[in-house]
Amino acid sequence: MRVFKVLSIVLLFAVVPVAAADSVESAAAAATSMGTAPAGGTVWAGPRALLYDNGPLVTSPGTGAGGADESVLQSTSLGMNILGFGIQLSSSNSLADDFTIPSGETWQIDNITGFGYQTGAGSPSTISGMYLRIYDGPPNAGGSVVWGDSVAGGWVTDVMSSTVWSNAYRVSETNLGNADRAIMANTATIGTALTEGTYWVEFLFDGSASFSGPWGPPITITGQTTTGDGLRTIGGVWEPLVDTDGTNTPQGVPFIVDGTVLGGGGGGGGGGGTGAAAEPIPTLSNSGIVILVLAFIGIAAVLIRRRM
Repeated sequence: MRVFKVLSIVLLFAVVPVAAADSVESAAAAATSMGTAPAGGTVWAGPRALLYDNGPLVTSPGTGAGGADESVLQSTSLGMNILGFGIQLSSSNSLADDFTIPSGETWQIDNITGFGYQTGAGSPSTISGMYLRIYDGPPNAGGSVVWGDSVAGGWVTDVMSSTVWSNAYRVSETNLGNADRAIMANTATIGTALTEGTYWVEFLFDGSASFSGPWGPPITITGQTTTGDGLRTIGGVWEPLVDTDGTNTPQGVPFIVDGTVLGGGGGGGGGGGTGAAAEPIPTLSNSGIVILVLAFIGIAAVLIRRRM
């Protein structure tokens, strides 16, 4: 019996350091380049019907390797430290953040897209799975799972439908133009309807054991150290998402929800899909423009003759 207890304690302390070691990738990691070739191939086209965008992530469009976008960690100008947070199935490290469905609306949620990278992996994506839960409240304060695997049952169901390059790299201010951290857009198929209220999305990725990570970059806003109110788990234990050993300020988690509004509002939009549907703007065809110009010429000719 004593031997069993000793082994249990040893195993417990053996697991915790692994999860902790995979919990963050700091700015110091950017000092050494992996020499990764610029990513290529298929590029994410974005959501088909945007309901909610919990971003932004890109801060410098078109300035990255090969003309790609960059999500720049403001390591020098603001003293920030975390390139990416651990979001690994192997360590039960996850990220979570919230979104709100306005009063009177019901959303048909088709997909949720989260973002992650594996350092040095490049493209095509090495993300091999995505696991996701939706809660009806903060998962660290009594929220219950309304979609996805139960907490008690652990992560079981891979719901990823696609993983492609987002056309962006995660870099720090000291390694601009680096191609080591190609950010992948990883989409999960949801297919559920939710009514008004505030919900929390928790997700993590599986990836190749040949590279570190997967890592989840936080919401990044130029000139701002606080970007949200996200949460994370380390080995399944909840804590606030903060820029550890840097500014120690709260961070948000970028993700995108797409689908349709079923009641109480118009079509989707970046602010939550509450805007009214746009009315079509009348336009003229090429032949219509020619006819209109000829009509103006004819009217002008008549006016000139009258004056003569």
